[in-house]
Amino acid sequence: MNEIVSVEWLNQNIEDENLIVLDASINKITNQDSVVSTDKTIPNSLFFDLKNNFSDTESYLPNTIPSPEQFQMECRKLGINNSSKIVVYDNLGVYSSPRVWWLFKVMGHNNISVLDGGLTEWEKHNFKTEVRQLNQIKTGDFTANFNQDFLFEFTQVVENLETKNQLIVDARSSGRFSGTEVEPRENLKSGHISDSINVPFGDVLRDVKFKSKEELVVLFGEKIQEQKELVFSCGSGLTASIVMLAYRIAMGRDSKIYDGSWTEWAERQKLFV
Repeated sequence: MNEIVSVEWLNQNIEDENLIVLDASINKITNQDSVVSTDKTIPNSLFFDLKNNFSDTESYLPNTIPSPEQFQMECRKLGINNSSKIVVYDNLGVYSSPRVWWLFKVMGHNNISVLDGGLTEWEKHNFKTEVRQLNQIKTGDFTANFNQDFLFEFTQVVENLETKNQLIVDARSSGRFSGTEVEPRENLKSGHISDSINVPFGDVLRDVKFKSKEELVVLFGEKIQEQKELVFSCGSGLTASIVMLAYRIAMGRDSKIYDGSWTEWAERQKLFV
């Protein structure tokens, strides 16, 4: 499957018995009010509880990747099989769904796509929706095969300050990156990791969808001048996934995400540097 699929494609293929549609809608974290998740959903889609079932809730950091064992167990509860074709979407166009795409990549499942434009684009085309409901699901046989190649950790960021082998790409707003805008999480300073560059996640989107591949190629060509392995970061690993997916669409290359992102770095870096 392609990295992204259109709502037209999903509407035509939604009856495929091997297709599983995941609703990864969450509340958007902002400096103002939260955007409340809707109960409206695409028919037959299953709720992918990113904040609870598919994060390490014992971590002090938000959105931390769960263990392979936890991920496998929760996927099986959703009826996901090793053979499943997965399409994931969210209610904000493109926001939390790329995080789910990345999680499956880390867990060794590549047959997954993000619905470009999500529920917003689906409704724009007047395709059918329903109220989210709990359904009895046959347990799946999904097996997690952890792939470290998609993940970057705190100690590696510290090491990279010296080696400079990787280029860290920060997906937060330019204000948060430069330190002129307050972080949405209380008592967290703003700023950025040394030698990182800024590609705000909004720059890879037009309205609720990804920009065209051609536009993304130009964007990354202008923003990224160094021939290094890329590591994507943001506040907590969520919007970093958006820019990482855009880079994959544009360049066809895999990269990594620093899962702890700025939240971890701002709190821990004084202990190491």
